[in-house]
Amino acid sequence: MAYSTSGIAGLAFAALTAVFLPVLVGSQWVLIFTSTACFALAAAGIGLMYARLNMVSLTQVGLMGVGGWVTLRMNHGLGLPFEFNLLAAGVVTAAFGMLLALPALRMRGLYLALITLMSAGGIEIVLSTFRFPNGGEGFWGVMPSVAAPFRRPVLAIEDGAYLRYAIVVSTLGMLLIELHRRGAPGRAWAMIRRSEAAAMASGVNVTLYKAWAFALSGLLAGLAGGLLAGSIGLLDAATFRAPESIMLFALAVVGGAGSWPGAVIAAILYRVLPALFNDWGLNPDLALVIFGAALLHAIMTAPEGIAGQIRAALPRWAK
Repeated sequence: MAYSTSGIAGLAFAALTAVFLPVLVGSQWVLIFTSTACFALAAAGIGLMYARLNMVSLTQVGLMGVGGWVTLRMNHGLGLPFEFNLLAAGVVTAAFGMLLALPALRMRGLYLALITLMSAGGIEIVLSTFRFPNGGEGFWGVMPSVAAPFRRPVLAIEDGAYLRYAIVVSTLGMLLIELHRRGAPGRAWAMIRRSEAAAMASGVNVTLYKAWAFALSGLLAGLAGGLLAGSIGLLDAATFRAPESIMLFALAVVGGAGSWPGAVIAAILYRVLPALFNDWGLNPDLALVIFGAALLHAIMTAPEGIAGQIRAALPRWAK
C-alpha cells in the first residue's frame, strides 16, 4: 500500500513534534500540549463519523470521560501496566460506541445528534455524581483524602516523555483510521454516505459498518481519555461536560473533518488558544468568539475546513 503525500507529511509532523516540542516549551505548556494530543485523537473520531458517514455524534468528550474513568479504576484497583489499562479503556468505550450505534440504525441528522447529546448528558451526570477513582475502596474507588499516585508507563514517567508517548499513541490512532479508510470499511462507508439504499442493493451490510464506525470512534475516545488520565493523574467531571462535545464537534468541522490536519487544528483551537489568551491576561472565553466566527466561515466558504484551505494552497500536499 503506497503512502499518500499527506500521510508522509503527517508522520514527519508527528516525529518532529515528539522530538522537539517537549524541549522547546515550559512544564505548563508540556501538559497543555499533552492534552492537545489527546483531544486531537478524539477529534479524529468525530471526523471519522462526520466525513465518512455524514453522522453527527455529540458524545465524544463524554466517552473520553468513560475511558479516563476505566483507566484510573484499573490503575488503582488492579495495578496493571498502563498499556493494559489504556487498552481496556478503549475496549469499554468501543462497546459504548456500539450501543450508541443502535439508534443510528433508524435515526440520522438532528435526531441522532440529540440522542448522542442526551447520552453525553447522562455520562456527565454519572461522572459528576460518583466522581473519578482516586485509589479508594469499592467499585467506584473514591476516597475523600489525597489521591493515590498514578503509575505512568515506564518509558514515559516524566512529563516531557509522556508528551511524546501521547503523540505516538495519537498518531497510531490516526493511522488506524487511515487503514480503515483505505480498506473495505472505507469503501463501505463511502457507499453508505452516498445512498444507504444503493449500498444495501450492492450487498453492503449497512448495520455492521455503521456499528463498526461508532465502535472505532468510541475506541479513539477511550484511548484519548485514558491518555488524559495518565497526563493529570486525576480527572474532574467538569472536563467532560456535554457542551464540550458540541464544541469539539464544531471545531472538528472548522479544522476539517476527515483528515489528520483537521483533527490537529481542532485540538489546537480547543486547548492551546484559550491557554494563550490566559497567558496574555485575557479572558479565555474570548476564544468562543473566534470559534463562532471560524465555524461561520467554514460553513459558508470552507466546507473542508482550514485543512482543506491549506491543501488548496499547497497542491503537492493533496491526497
